Amino acid sequence: MEVVEAVKTQAQVQEVARKLVLNAKGNTLYADLWTFGLQVALRISDLLTITYDEALTGRIQIKESKTGKMRSIKLNAEALEVVQQRRKAHPDHTYLFEVDSNRAKGKPVSRVAVATAFKAVGDELGIQLGTHSMRKTRGWLMHSAGVSIEMICKVLNHSSPAITMAYIGLTQAEIDSTYDEFVIRVRA
Repeated sequence: MEVVEAVKTQAQVQEVARKLVLNAKGNTLYADLWTFGLQVALRISDLLTITYDEALTGRIQIKESKTGKMRSIKLNAEALEVVQQRRKAHPDHTYLFEVDSNRAKGKPVSRVAVATAFKAVGDELGIQLGTHSMRKTRGWLMHSAGVSIEMICKVLNHSSPAITMAYIGLTQAEIDSTYDEFVIRVRA
């Protein structure tokens, strides 16, 4: 499995969304998926199963396909805006991220198609971007904002903070920088 990275700045997050729309020739499917995925931090396999019926309630109750754990996720204003815009644009769709092609009518976009779209944008920006980057980015940006590793661990539904730290990509250089940032003065 190829390693993917978190997007580490708000500017890059917005650039990814912008390029996803450009590369899809104005179709917002992948940018909407990116935006929504950043808000809920679900794995792609779970994201693609979300229906409008679930999303319009403002809370998603989902059994994670990988872990079998139940999750309850409150949709924030950004996530709800994606849901409402997509519903308005696609009133006949069942899935939040459904495709319009005749070949796949009534089905969500494929994981492979999402991975391909994300990889293309990542290649343009010099980032190892993949479907898991949404989860990693949310974790990284929460960490950068000062949210505790334990809380991020809960949000990502990890079994331990150590897994979360490795997952969001804390590097040795970032750990080393804390020794300069937090100097404990002993001598006057």
